[in-house]
Formats: sequence, structure tokens, C-alpha cells
Amino acid sequence: MGVTDFFCNTSSLCLHRPKLSPDCCGLRGSRTTFMPPPAASTSSSVPVKEDDCSLTGDSFIRPHLRKLSPYQPILPFEVLSTRLGRKPEDIVKLDANENPYGPPPEVFEALGSMRFPYIYPDPESRRLRAALAEDSGLESDYILAGCGADELIDLIMRCVLEPGDKILDCPPTFTMYEFDAGVNGAVVIKVPRKSDFSLDVKRIIEVVEQEKPKCIFLTSPNNPDGSIINDDTLLEILNLPILVVLDEAYIEFSGLESRLRWVKKFENLIVLRTFSKRAALAGLRVGYGAFPLSIIEYLWRAKQPYNVSVAAELAACAALQNPDYLENVKVALVQERERLFKLLKEVPFLNPYPSYSNFILCEVTSGVDAKKLKFQSLSRPFAVLGKHTLQEFLHFTGRPCQKRCDDSSL
Repeated sequence: MGVTDFFCNTSSLCLHRPKLSPDCCGLRGSRTTFMPPPAASTSSSVPVKEDDCSLTGDSFIRPHLRKLSPYQPILPFEVLSTRLGRKPEDIVKLDANENPYGPPPEVFEALGSMRFPYIYPDPESRRLRAALAEDSGLESDYILAGCGADELIDLIMRCVLEPGDKILDCPPTFTMYEFDAGVNGAVVIKVPRKSDFSLDVKRIIEVVEQEKPKCIFLTSPNNPDGSIINDDTLLEILNLPILVVLDEAYIEFSGLESRLRWVKKFENLIVLRTFSKRAALAGLRVGYGAFPLSIIEYLWRAKQPYNVSVAAELAACAALQNPDYLENVKVALVQERERLFKLLKEVPFLNPYPSYSNFILCEVTSGVDAKKLKFQSLSRPFAVLGKHTLQEFLHFTGRPCQKRCDDSSL
């Protein structure tokens, strides 16, 4: 490393003039010298434009982030209540795939008796990971908890992607993959799903060979349509030279077994899960993932140390203590999904798609405008809010209405 000298004239305030060793900071052999500007005459007639050196805050922002469109989250009850002029309890939200039954009673008891909210949480979430190991049958060494699965999606990208690297996305699907890729300066290559929302595996294979993306994000059941990825399809993709991130946020409603334990066999597989749907802890933000040991080591290094709060870990552990409640709620939601599916099929301008999740995607047909249909629902005694980013589709979460609405209101 060379020496950096800061020179100043007698009319300037010189605060620091360090003598740096040749090996400091990795700049061996270099020398950077900051020289004072030539003295200017006080009688100079050359005008100085003050705005030539003006500084704005956004000049510090990374260029790709200045072009990034913000994520469009679901509106919460409080905002909807204000906009609609209605009480929150009078609004039935059908757009965010939330669990309307709420968490097990043990969760409220645990939160009400929380003793140490003023102490930083366990950075390794040991108690939660041990409970998840018992629940899933996968050793805790393979499990990492996060502030929702969303945090883990971003963490994976930060650890895997260099700016300019490519990811493979299969829309329509969860839009956080594309959003987080944009935040991390990655390039998103899209392989759209087929008309029945199944994966175009042949095209995926071609794109992997041609574009060499680093990772692919898959959701099973998929959001927004509720379709699943079978074992043969997943195995075919796992045979490609690409990191496969499988999001199982809705797996409990599918009746299928999770692939969590597959990470012990496949070095290129990550499986993500959440407490938001199964345990109704969406507001507390608790997610977790299963990772090969060769990958999880680096995520531990890069993750924020206190990412799962004391309250979130308490609530998640308490929820796992009552598996009967979780199972009963799952069964009730699946039954409601089937009931709603039959009702939607009777609506002449709706074409519902079979779903393995806790929601149903409907194509709006017969010339009816989906956007207008959504906003017409806001004039009812309850609000059906489910316009998806797909054109002419509506998105419904299967749930019993708080006020047991008349089926004919559909």
C-alpha cells in the first residue's frame, strides 16, 4: 500500500495527515495525493456557479435501484377501513391467502406471558429449529429460520448472485422472486407457464443450457393458481446445473408430503416454508428453510444476527405444540376451498381452476371486466378483494365469512 498525503495551504484547516505503512489497506505501490487548488485572486471576475457541485441524496443510490419499481403489497385492514369508511370487522379479505381462524390458543398465552422482550433474541433460533426438526423429521443442522420466507429469498440471492447474474422465473408466480432479483441487480429470465399453469420443462431445459442462469425459483402449490409440481418434474429440473429454490408456503393444503428432507440428497435444492398460512402467524413474520449443509454454512455467515424476534420465535414454538389444532384448521380450510369452488363454478362468467392451496384462481369470462368486478364488490356489506396481476382473473382465498354472507352474493 502506498502513502496518501493530504496537503493544505496555510489558509485551510488541515485536520489529519496520517503516515500510513506500505502494507496498509492493500494499496501497495500506489500513492494518492490530494493537491490544493491554485490560489484564486480575490479580484477575479470569473463567475462561480454554485449548482455545478450540487449534491442530491439519490446520487448515492446504486443506479439499478433508481430504476426499481416498488413492490405492491396487499393493503392492510387499517388502510382498507379508512378508505372504505367501514370497520375492520365488516371487511372480509379474500386477497392475501391469510388464515382466518387465527393461531392456536397457546400462541396468545405465550405472547401474553412473554418475559424477556427487552433481551435480544437467540441469533440461531435454537429452540425454534429444534421444534421444527421434531415436526419435520429433518435435523436442525439443515434448518435456518427467517423473518418470513421473504427474508430467506433475499438472503439466498445475496449469497448466490453477483450483479448481472441470471435467475429463471416461471410466471405467473409469486412476484417476490422477480422483485428481490431486481434489488440484488440480477437479470430475470422468464419461462412462462403453459395455459394450464404447468411448467414448460422443455423450455426450462433449453434456457438453462443457453443462458446458464444460477438459480430457478419454483412454487408448489403455485401462487396464484394452486397447481403443484410432481416428483418427476422436480427431479428432471434437479438434474440440471442450476440451484433450485422450491417454495412450499402452501404445501399443507395440498395433501402431499413436503420435500424438506430432499435437501440431504440434492446439493442444488433449497426448500422454503412459512408459518403465515399453516399457523396463521402472517403478522409476526416467521419462515424457515431447509438447505444442504454445503450451502447453509454461508447463509449463517451472511444473515442478520437477530432476524427472528423474541415474540416470533415464542409464537412459532407455541403453535407447534398444538398439532391437532393446526390439522383441524387445515381440514376446515380445504373443505371451504371445495365448497367455494363449487359455488364459483355456478357463476356464469367465472371459470375457477382446481387448486391444491387455500385459494382459488378464477378466469373472468363472457366479456365481464375483472377490475370492475373487484371494485363493485367494495359496495357490498363486505369486500371481496382479489384482482390478480393476470389480466381478467380474480383471486379468492377459501374462508368462511365472518358474518356468514349469503352465497348468492357471489
